Amino acid sequence: MSKTEIAKRYVLFMISLFFSALGVAFTKHGELGVSPISSVANVMSYKFDFFSLGTWLIIWNCFLIIGQIVILRKNFQLIQLLQIPLSFLFGWFTDLGMWIVSFISANTYPMCIVMVIAGIVILGFGISLSIIANVIMNSGEAFVKAISDIFHKKFGNVKIVFDIFCVIMSIILSLLFFDFTIVGIREGTIISALLTGVVVKFFNDKLKEPLNKIL
Repeated sequence: MSKTEIAKRYVLFMISLFFSALGVAFTKHGELGVSPISSVANVMSYKFDFFSLGTWLIIWNCFLIIGQIVILRKNFQLIQLLQIPLSFLFGWFTDLGMWIVSFISANTYPMCIVMVIAGIVILGFGISLSIIANVIMNSGEAFVKAISDIFHKKFGNVKIVFDIFCVIMSIILSLLFFDFTIVGIREGTIISALLTGVVVKFFNDKLKEPLNKIL
């Protein structure tokens, strides 16, 4: 790839981060739970609200990057350290997204569902852009890939297990922090787990060819 194409792809990736973060913000504003991979940070943001959701996402992503280093060891590529500044960018975009959606009223259950669905569509759009950009993975997907590479398992299967692990971990933290009450994990988390992949595939099929021509 030429330097111009690489630059375009990184710009597209940063745009994808914004939409992904905005999708998380929409889902969060619905207060029906967030996507599985964001659920741990979401629970932490309820308990320790001196940090924003965006900040907790930065912390969570950094843990996942450390996990990659521990799992891959000498096979960890230094270029993957770019995940660190990109994780910070994602966290800041999330907080910006939370400010944007704060002007939307979501005080009825149907409106909360609408926020969740809108968040899933926006998140799926963002993820599809990051796949098309094809420059670097976000820390969650990179962590899953590290596990799949080391244990020679299919990425999709490991992704499912990882999502389930995130939800279970979130439930455990919630029970510990909130007197055996589940907080921050609701039907929105399940809906997100079921539909995000479908939305990503839809946008990827529609956008891959025209965007690759531009890139």
